[in-house]
Amino acid sequence: MTDFSFDLMEICAPGVKALKPYEPGKPVSELQREFGVRDVIKLASNENPLGPSPRALAAVRATLGGMAIYPDAQAYELRRTLAARFHVDPACITVGNGSEQVLELIARVFLQPGTNAVFSRYAFAVYPIVTQAVGAAGCIADAHAPEHPTAPYGHNLDALLAAINAGTRVVFIANPNNPTGTWLDRRALHGFLTRVPPRVLVVVDEAYAEYIAEADYPECTRWLSEFPNLIVTRTFSKIYGLAGLRCGYSLAHARVAELLNRMRLVFNASNLAQMGALAALGDDAHVRRSAELNRAGHEQLQVGLRELRLKWIPSIANFLMVDFERPVRPIYDALLHQGIIVRPLGNYGLPHHLRITIGLPEQNERLLLALEQVLAA
Repeated sequence: MTDFSFDLMEICAPGVKALKPYEPGKPVSELQREFGVRDVIKLASNENPLGPSPRALAAVRATLGGMAIYPDAQAYELRRTLAARFHVDPACITVGNGSEQVLELIARVFLQPGTNAVFSRYAFAVYPIVTQAVGAAGCIADAHAPEHPTAPYGHNLDALLAAINAGTRVVFIANPNNPTGTWLDRRALHGFLTRVPPRVLVVVDEAYAEYIAEADYPECTRWLSEFPNLIVTRTFSKIYGLAGLRCGYSLAHARVAELLNRMRLVFNASNLAQMGALAALGDDAHVRRSAELNRAGHEQLQVGLRELRLKWIPSIANFLMVDFERPVRPIYDALLHQGIIVRPLGNYGLPHHLRITIGLPEQNERLLLALEQVLAA
């Protein structure tokens, strides 16, 4: 193949030149190819171990015959159903190919060279990626707030406020946070929103909200009428078990949503995704089972980790970030050879930590037994 006669980076968008792509969890098929392992469990990407709702599966199967037809570009029924659930106008909703696409839309619409976005040091890796991709600057806030028991490695709201300046257009907050599992309570987050300048948009990423049972967890969708600069993103990839279909959405002031929808590519949510998501929204029993399984799995893993004398960051999501107090790459590799995929966090600046998704009881037990063997070796 003939190579370019010039440096391709010369015509590349400035924000892309130094960009490092998001590093997803290793696919099961890749591990099978590399090591010939057949009995693989994946506890790396915070997927629902129960899988999708039976109703969602039935809806997807029923939609297969219509795959030659373009999907509803406006996702009318899905937006209408979401609007009724959250008591907003459908005009407030933007549907994306996963919530990651909505985050990218926010960056493309509101960020540009000369502006910046603010986020925490250990926040979701997509925030700095979409910020840099459009040529804006990322302002990183110190993550530690020792006075708050759930804040280690999470969001220090005072630091986020201090990082806001005249060039700030967006603040990204994940609640609970990925990859740490830490969270902000209702009083803290509401107080933060009252102090953010009205010209700065605050994006609260609630990808794991449906898992949460804590009484003072703030579902920010209830504050949309109070804060016109608030955007809330959610996804069908986590508790709803539809990660492979890619469907997410945001709720915001109608004027904000209108701008996002100007940039949104037509047909960005497939027929399968829309119908699967609609059916999943109607199966509250599956959501409850998934949340209950997650709570039991939390307890199972914490008991096992305590017996192994390992430390973890308090989490209310469907994963735990475990601190091995030493570089974890050898531990990660050893688990791979046993057919267990977890997530090393070196790309987050956390080389001593693994993020472990809560699995089925037998998967959690297998992980704990494998860890015991690996640590004893």
